[in-house]
Amino acid sequence: MSRVLLDTSVLIDADDPGDLEGGISAASLAELHFGTLVAADPDERARRAQRLGVIEATFDPLPVDARVAREWGRLAAAVAERGARPRRRAIDLVIAATANVHGVRLLTADTADLAIIDDLVEVQAVS
Repeated sequence: MSRVLLDTSVLIDADDPGDLEGGISAASLAELHFGTLVAADPDERARRAQRLGVIEATFDPLPVDARVAREWGRLAAAVAERGARPRRRAIDLVIAATANVHGVRLLTADTADLAIIDDLVEVQAVS
C-alpha cells in the first residue's frame, strides 16, 4: 500500500488519473460510477466513463470491509457528537475510514469536507 489514499476529488481533478500515485478506496469507485451514470450530457458522460476506465485499469481499490466499517462508525459518531450530520458525509467518511485503517494520509482537494474530524484523520491538501 502506498503512503496516501487518493480521495475521489483528486481522481476527478487529475489531468491524467493514470499518472497518480497512491491507493484508492472502493467507495471512490462507487462515487465515480454514480457520477458517470447521472451525467445528463452525453459528451460529459463519455468523458467520465473514459476517466473511470483509466482509474479501474490503474488501481486495485481497497475494500470496504469490517475494519473499515467499524472505523466509519467511529468517525460518523464523532461527526454526530460534534453537531453535524454524518449521513451528509457518508462517502467521505468511508474513504477517511479506509485511510485510517491502512495507516495512511488522505490526499484530498476538499479538506473542508473533513474539517470537523481533522483531529481524527490525517488529511493532506492537494498542492
